[in-house]
Amino acid sequence: MNRPLYSFLWWLALPLVLARLWWRGRKEPGYRAQWGERLGFYGTAPSARRTFMVHAVSVGETRAAEPLVEALLAGWPDSRVLLTHMTPTGRATGRALFAHHGERVIQSYLPYDTGFMVRRFLRHFAPRICILMETEVWPNLIAGCAAQGVPVALVNARLSERSLRRGRKFGKLMGEAAQAITTVAAQTEPDAARIRSLGAPKVAVTGSIKFDVVPPQAALETGAWLRARFGTRPVLLCASTREGEEALILDAWTRLADKPANMLLVVVPRHPQRFDDVEGLVRARGLSVQRRSAMTAAMTDTAVGADVVLGDSMGEMFAYYAACDCAYIGGSLLPLGGQNLIEACALGKPVLVGEHTFNFLDATEEAVAVGAAVRVPDADRLLAQAVSLLCDTHARSAMGTKAAEFASRHRGATLRTVELLQREFD
Repeated sequence: MNRPLYSFLWWLALPLVLARLWWRGRKEPGYRAQWGERLGFYGTAPSARRTFMVHAVSVGETRAAEPLVEALLAGWPDSRVLLTHMTPTGRATGRALFAHHGERVIQSYLPYDTGFMVRRFLRHFAPRICILMETEVWPNLIAGCAAQGVPVALVNARLSERSLRRGRKFGKLMGEAAQAITTVAAQTEPDAARIRSLGAPKVAVTGSIKFDVVPPQAALETGAWLRARFGTRPVLLCASTREGEEALILDAWTRLADKPANMLLVVVPRHPQRFDDVEGLVRARGLSVQRRSAMTAAMTDTAVGADVVLGDSMGEMFAYYAACDCAYIGGSLLPLGGQNLIEACALGKPVLVGEHTFNFLDATEEAVAVGAAVRVPDADRLLAQAVSLLCDTHARSAMGTKAAEFASRHRGATLRTVELLQREFD
């Protein structure tokens, strides 16, 4: 596929894309806001100053970008960061993380990848550099940056074998985009090799900046408050679960005969539009549920007595990790690729993952190899392994220590990434 055909297909698909946005907005109203930005229309131009554009699609990428954004603001005091997203949850996460910087961090949706919209976007914000997080390769955006002399960096870059095969199906389109990227900061050497195979001219291995994310003190305090509400109950956290997983976990929970009588299951769905659906799944199995949103600060002396706590809040994942005894990382019981296990490890929590972790394969494989995580084949084994850990204080503590050591060993990627950007663009 070439770029003109790609652009034409974007225009053909645009009515369906907008219809899907409106449809998703039924449960998540943020999808019906700021449509002008998605189409390349903006209000008053921001004041002229050095602008670093950082594109972080959704929640995970935005949280991962936090140490990089902080380093950019600290290293270039006269600059600002334009943080772009594709989802309202990503935008909300960015607002929560960086509101204290005021106008030094501005936000926008990235427009759809058509030449017209991209050109308007670049003229309006005039970024000095375009920094794309992880796997975000947008051919027209990259071409537009090249035409206007804006260097493009792909940082914290990862590319699985599966994604590489998919990228090669687009042939010339992806090859031209990769060749036009000024520099790449890859997470691992295998990632770097796969990215080079697409034609990227300058690829360095800097590690994953997700290891540099620091738990906010406020999140740790919230976690301590939640833990006090949970009391001495052994707590299994199922974090960032995806559709289909909750039913498997809840069914395994009801089948498990030898679990501790007071064991608490905390389920935090990855997508907020599914909170009500997951509560329905819990109640349909005859289990009692306590929603996090109904737990107010006034509940100082109130203990949670429900079978399941539903984590229906945004931006509190660190708090949930701080409050649990062990954590399952969602998206891995089904072939969905898994989610990031680094935050749980950083807080010294034993980690359980399913068989499907291709989105975070290298980090997960290493965590399993060093004893920081255990891979389970299905939901029944997940619950059995969790019970084993919850009933064995020594084993749980030893595994948590290995998890914290694993996370600590890999810190420093942000500094290496910033040094690379300084060499290339300053």
